[in-house]
Amino acid sequence: MPGIIKFKTIELTSTFLDPRQKFEQTAEKFQVRFNPLTGRTGHFSHFGAIKPQKLDLQRYNDPEIKGFCPFCDDLKEKLTPKFVKEVIPQGRLSQGEALLVPNLYPYDIYSAVDIMTNDHVVPLECFNDKRLFDSFSVGINFLKTVKAHDPSLPYHIMTWNYMPPSGGGLVHPHQQYFATANPGNQFTDEYKAAEQFYWQYKTDFWSELIKVEKKIDERYIGQIGSSHWLTSFVSLGVLGEIMCVFPKIFCIDDFLDSDTNELIQGLHNVFRYFIKNDIFSFNASLFFGPKGQNFFPAHFRIVPRTFLNIRDFAPDLNFFQALLQEPVSVVIPEELCKAIKELF
Repeated sequence: MPGIIKFKTIELTSTFLDPRQKFEQTAEKFQVRFNPLTGRTGHFSHFGAIKPQKLDLQRYNDPEIKGFCPFCDDLKEKLTPKFVKEVIPQGRLSQGEALLVPNLYPYDIYSAVDIMTNDHVVPLECFNDKRLFDSFSVGINFLKTVKAHDPSLPYHIMTWNYMPPSGGGLVHPHQQYFATANPGNQFTDEYKAAEQFYWQYKTDFWSELIKVEKKIDERYIGQIGSSHWLTSFVSLGVLGEIMCVFPKIFCIDDFLDSDTNELIQGLHNVFRYFIKNDIFSFNASLFFGPKGQNFFPAHFRIVPRTFLNIRDFAPDLNFFQALLQEPVSVVIPEELCKAIKELF
């Protein structure tokens, strides 16, 4: 079914007299790309101007910087809440080091925090298979339990803010899991567009996207089991975006331990790229659509985060994202794909 997915890019140029070149006329190129599913735009500019800022992670263990952490030592047993018996009879869920508790500041009716590790500071290279598997497993089990308890909330989400540039309130590794009827504008727009695409073309967008991206071979990273890894044509992150699609999984109940292992294997490769490029922070999410549909498969997204500098600790988000709701990236997806592909 050729041509049903369009990758539209507008190449533009700004011309000015450049003081760096003795005020000679200079032309700087930038791009505006259109999301092939939703049509929403993203800007690509400032190429090479923003570099990841190296963080001294161990300083977050210093008492004067660490401060109070309710997830450390025996505090998590004393200070974190418990679920009501109707939802989680034992009050909390645990597996290995991972401990899942209700969120004191919930995002929805069933909202949990997964305390991933006993250690307060965990560099990327220290997220071994067991730590990641236990963390994802306890969270996925929570979402499956909630779905069985209250099927009225159709969407199930994992989010992960790692280290301060990501906006995470605590350095101690933790993930968020919640079920909701209001999954956010990005999720909602893509879900509606995917449904429309399915009824128009009699195929789901994500499976078609994988076929096309594999053929083009510019943003397709690779396959692990039944999962497919690629860079997004329009990046949601300043330093790019990496996505993993599970084309045969359409709701939380379909996600098995084998899928978790595939996700972890790919995530290790992404972490290797991050470490190699001095990236010390990220936002990640794992989306699951409602039961009964077959056009919106599960997919995982991860975007690197950084401070613009460690003098002012300026964030990497600005008016574009905050007010215009427009993603901006300084990394071309095709170049990001090449760099990560070597590690898969």
